[in-house]
Amino acid sequence: MLAKLNQTAAPLGAATLERATHAVLVLPFARKLDGLRDVPALDRLRAALKRRDMKAEDLAKTPITVNLAGGGLCSFVMLDGGKSMFDRQSVLRRAMVPLMEEQPRELVLALFGSAEARRENAREALYVAWLNGARLPTRRKKPAPRPLARIHLYGARDAAGFAEIAAVAEANTLARALTATPPNELTPSAYRQRLRQIARGRRWQFEEFDLRRLRRLGAGAFVAVAQGSTPEDAAIVHLSWRPKKPQGRLALVGKGICFDTGGHNLKPAKYMAGMHEDMNGSAVTLGLMQALIERNMPLAIDAWLPIAQNHLSPDAYKQNDIVTALDGTTIEVVHTDAEGRMVLADTLTLASRGTDKKSARPDLVIDFATLTGSMGYALGSRYSGVFATSSELARLAVAAGEAYVTTRAAEVLAWAQKYSLFMYPFVTACCGMEFMSVTGSRFDFARFGSEAPRFSPRQSDLLWVVGTITQRQAPVLKRIYEQMAEPNY
Repeated sequence: MLAKLNQTAAPLGAATLERATHAVLVLPFARKLDGLRDVPALDRLRAALKRRDMKAEDLAKTPITVNLAGGGLCSFVMLDGGKSMFDRQSVLRRAMVPLMEEQPRELVLALFGSAEARRENAREALYVAWLNGARLPTRRKKPAPRPLARIHLYGARDAAGFAEIAAVAEANTLARALTATPPNELTPSAYRQRLRQIARGRRWQFEEFDLRRLRRLGAGAFVAVAQGSTPEDAAIVHLSWRPKKPQGRLALVGKGICFDTGGHNLKPAKYMAGMHEDMNGSAVTLGLMQALIERNMPLAIDAWLPIAQNHLSPDAYKQNDIVTALDGTTIEVVHTDAEGRMVLADTLTLASRGTDKKSARPDLVIDFATLTGSMGYALGSRYSGVFATSSELARLAVAAGEAYVTTRAAEVLAWAQKYSLFMYPFVTACCGMEFMSVTGSRFDFARFGSEAPRFSPRQSDLLWVVGTITQRQAPVLKRIYEQMAEPNY
């Protein structure tokens, strides 16, 4: 649950700041502090800058935290509008880390500058505060860290209470919490039950294709992977939402392998560690669906989640097995650690067919998956790969990713149009904001969320994007892109 928000358009006063236990003051970019005379505790900031031999403009890279006269802790940070959203959110997190380490119950968040700057900076500061104030699952002996309970916002006010930002932060937190849950707790059966509860609470339609049903349908690729697990609790979960007047149909697919041993082609120990995160594609899909609905996107949305494990057992599928997928394609198993392709093959077939014979097929299918470590070797830890069935879609995906890390959107689009390749690397937003856009990308736990587990870059690179598209895809993607690639999203 996110921290509750109290907001006032009035600026933060010195007396209020002195009563605060934890505060973040967000300043507009300036080379000198002379124009910021209305900022409280400015004398303490000047003294800290002098002691560290820093200039005022350095606050856009390195925030400063000072002690207040009343015993509170206050961080000063500048947001440079010429920097990318990624850079601005990164420096905001650095400003909040010293405060969040003390597990505050309340946080004062104050904005300064012009009315427009205060409003735009408030959106980003609230997003980062909500993410860092939430707590991920932990099983340590010492008491669980306290979540941030309330945010007091000064200098900006939104009639809707910044609900759109809260929707994205809540969806991000849901996806990270699911991914951080240990595999003995998030088994396929437990995951399916969790999805059922979420669907019931949000009034989504819920449908399951269990192994008995999938065998009857002829989904041999999914069944091959699932048959190695005991009990047989794997299934393809279908979640759906129908607004009153949908303007398009979107199908989301997310790989949900709750643990991946590699099967008979067993992973080495160092590569098996962290494989409970192989369900991250499904978590991102779930979060994306939730955020789209909360933001009233006029789309009929279907989410298809193949939930299973890739285990080693006498019944597990093996090299040289030949299975028949749901669409009739025969597949010879060359490597059992390619289970993602297997489960997604049948899931994508279900997603592309539509819910039944009477319903229309989706206009766009987007598949999120931790599909292959080779992508990491090829592109590194700050890029993801996207495959699309048209150059137009690929260009839009690249541009949506680049829009997060550059302020030159027009140049990015021109670049994307120039290099019309089949496979595109694109810069990702590792704070999770990006995963809510259609390009999705990946999480970097170490960047956002103060209780983030410490994973290696390989382990935290949890999401690759693979787009499988139908013929009528471009208008729908363009609508999604235009809304969700906004600089303030």
